[in-house]
Amino acid sequence: MNGQPDIEYFRGDWPAQKTYTFAYPPALFRLESGKSLGPVTVAYETYGTLAPDGKNAIYIPHALTGTAHAGTFTDRPEQEQGWWHGLIGPGKVFDTERYFIVCSNVLGGCYGTTGPASLNPDTGVPFAMDFPVITIRDMVRGQKYLLEHLGVKRLVTVAGGSMGGMQALEWAVTFPEMVDSVIAIAASERLTPLAIAYNQAGRKAIMNDAEWCRGNYYGRTYPVGGLALARMIGTITYKSKETFEERFGRKLAGKEHDVYNFFQDFEVERYLNYQGSKLVKRFDANSYLYLTKAMDLHDLSRGYPSPAEVLRRIVGPVLLVGISSDLLYPPGEIRGLAVELRRCGVETDYRELQSTFGHDAFLIEYDQLATHIDEFLKKRA
Repeated sequence: MNGQPDIEYFRGDWPAQKTYTFAYPPALFRLESGKSLGPVTVAYETYGTLAPDGKNAIYIPHALTGTAHAGTFTDRPEQEQGWWHGLIGPGKVFDTERYFIVCSNVLGGCYGTTGPASLNPDTGVPFAMDFPVITIRDMVRGQKYLLEHLGVKRLVTVAGGSMGGMQALEWAVTFPEMVDSVIAIAASERLTPLAIAYNQAGRKAIMNDAEWCRGNYYGRTYPVGGLALARMIGTITYKSKETFEERFGRKLAGKEHDVYNFFQDFEVERYLNYQGSKLVKRFDANSYLYLTKAMDLHDLSRGYPSPAEVLRRIVGPVLLVGISSDLLYPPGEIRGLAVELRRCGVETDYRELQSTFGHDAFLIEYDQLATHIDEFLKKRA
C-alpha cells in the first residue's frame, strides 16, 4: 500500500467552494511555545450577514480532520454539504438569517491555513517537521485575528464538538470579554490518558511508515499505509460497541465466504479499511501528527495558578453536552466539569445525547443537538 502510484492521496488541494483567505498579523505570530511563525494564512468561510454593531456573530471551530466548510451556501445547492449542515442555515438553530456564522481551518491544518505542508519562508520548501508545535490556545488566538479582520466585536456563542469543543472552552478562558456564551460538545478541559494513548498509537502508525521520511515526503511518495492505519485506530475510538454490533456483527465481507482464507475480511474490517483509505485522499499526514499533539497538550489551566482560577475567568454561560456512549470523552467526565464550573460561579447547563453512535454522535444527532442548543440560546436571547 505504501507509495504505490495507483493510490490516490492528498496533495494539498483543499475544497475551495467559497473559501476565503487572509494573512495575519503584520508581524510574526508568537506561539505559546515561545517560537514565532509568520506570515500565517487562514482559510475561512462565513454564512449570513454581520450586523452593523458587529455583535451577532457565532464562531464554529472544527474537529480534528474538519475544514472551514461547516455549513452549506444557499446559492450553491449542488455543493457538498458542510460537516454541520444540519445545524447551520436559514431557520436552523444557527440561523443564518439572524446570525453571522464564521468557521476557519485551524492553525496546523491542511485546508488552506498555514500548517506543516506550507512553504517555510526561510527555506522555500514545506515546513514538514520544522513546523513549530502548536496548541489549542494558539489556534484560538489566531482565530481572534480573523474575527477582528471581519469586523466582529462580540460573539453570541462559540460552539464546537471534540477538538472544536476544546477551542470553544479556550475561547471562554482566553477572551472572556468577547464571548457571550460557550457550547462545548463531547469535549472537556483536557484529554484523558486513554485518549492520549490512542492518539500516540495513531502517530506511531504514521511515523513508522517507511514513506514518512521524518515528514519530508512532499513531492515524493506518501505515508499512505501509516495515515490509513492511524485513521483506523481513530475510527475505533469514535464509535461504540453498540454501533459495531448493530451495523456489522460478525458478518463476513463479499459474496463468497471462505472462513479458512486468511485474507477473508469481516464487514467491520472492510469498513475500517475504507475509512483509512478515505482519509488518505483528503488529509495531510503531518497535520494529523501536529493536531493530535495539540489535543494531547491542551489543558485549560496551563499557565494559571489553579484550575479554579482559570474557570473563574469564564463570564458567560456554558452549555456542556456529553454523549452517552462516548469512549473518548465519557459523559461522567463532562458532568464533572459542569460541577466544577458551577462551584466557580459559572452558569452551566449539562445535557446528554442519548446515542449509540459514540463520539461521532456530535456529527450525526442533529435533532437532539438542535433541541439542546436552541433551548440554551433562547434562555439568553
